[in-house]
Amino acid sequence: MKRTVHVRVNLLNVVTIAGLLFGPSLACAEDGVTNDAVVFGQAAVFEGPAAALGTGMRTGIQAAFDEANKQGGIHGRKLKLDTIDDGYEPEKLIVATKKLIDEDKVFALIGPVGTPTSAATQPIATAAGVPFIGAFTGASFLRDPKLTNVINVRASYDAETEAWAKHLVEDLKVKKIAIFYQDDSFGRAGLSGFKQAMEKRGMEIAAEGTFERNTVAVKSALLAIKRADPEAVVMVSPYKPAAEFIKLAHKIDFNPVFVNISFVGAVALAKELGPDGSGVVISQVVPFPWDASIKVVADYQAAIKALDPQAQPDFVSLEGYIAGRLVINAIDKVGDNLTREALLQTIRNGTFDIGGLKISYGSDRAGLDTVFMTVIQGDGSFKAVDRLVKVSRN
Repeated sequence: MKRTVHVRVNLLNVVTIAGLLFGPSLACAEDGVTNDAVVFGQAAVFEGPAAALGTGMRTGIQAAFDEANKQGGIHGRKLKLDTIDDGYEPEKLIVATKKLIDEDKVFALIGPVGTPTSAATQPIATAAGVPFIGAFTGASFLRDPKLTNVINVRASYDAETEAWAKHLVEDLKVKKIAIFYQDDSFGRAGLSGFKQAMEKRGMEIAAEGTFERNTVAVKSALLAIKRADPEAVVMVSPYKPAAEFIKLAHKIDFNPVFVNISFVGAVALAKELGPDGSGVVISQVVPFPWDASIKVVADYQAAIKALDPQAQPDFVSLEGYIAGRLVINAIDKVGDNLTREALLQTIRNGTFDIGGLKISYGSDRAGLDTVFMTVIQGDGSFKAVDRLVKVSRN
């Protein structure tokens, strides 16, 4: 006679045993994290007139990740970077971001490029609880304390435009300043910050000129600005439209002081300008990429060379490298039990020393707040300056 044996299974015990048998990858509930990898996603511009910005950020982030991976990763996990081109268009970036989050299941987004693009996709990341780290933009909306998933590395555009006004007025005694800007949320963010800086000094902007994103149609803006005969023109633009404006201005013997925002892509701008670049000013939000006396810069130079022997230092890839090093340091502090919230809390409440560069966070979610001034030299190189001096083209 057969006897039937009834076995009562405790579901909790099954899960516990499965976790012991199959390891942490089964038990880990966080997208993009396995027992041997952490996957980040970057949707940015890799083609078109702003391509150098996306590729520069990608180079810096990947160099930092490779550097860590060669040392065994962080707590045994290698860092991976999935990238998608967004063409510097919000609509394309929305599609790319949803793919990275919903299909590729990345742990976090890192290194997006641009204000209008970030404005379109930050809400997607926020709704999904995905960290949105190191955007290549100084737009103020990303500094809202309520956006707890957003981590900024760079100083704001307001800080840059304040530095413009300070140096032009105090160093050069300039009284008439015009502004050239991209006609979208990026350009208007720069315009807003510069207006505030001018109003603080009891001054008005002499003239405004705009152009459409992803074009170099700048002639009408140039003519509108030239009519005001300003002593300086501040520029909120990627490198190709800015270069086109400056070269055309020189052809018609219009030679004010040109001051560009960090987003321009300084090295790309210098290459586009050639001889027309001498004396052009660019504000920066990272240390000087050629100053190897700063440890983080020396580390960066070695890392990009290891990634690509032909790679040359520039401000954009250094910013990407610093963003990469920040998340590496934060993951290391979190430990084995890596979650999105643990990473965000660690960064929000932490202070990091990255090769002598101190990054600390407060309510504005911005780790760095210093603005540096640089000037393109006659040979296309850069000089870091504490104050501006008038440079004649004659």
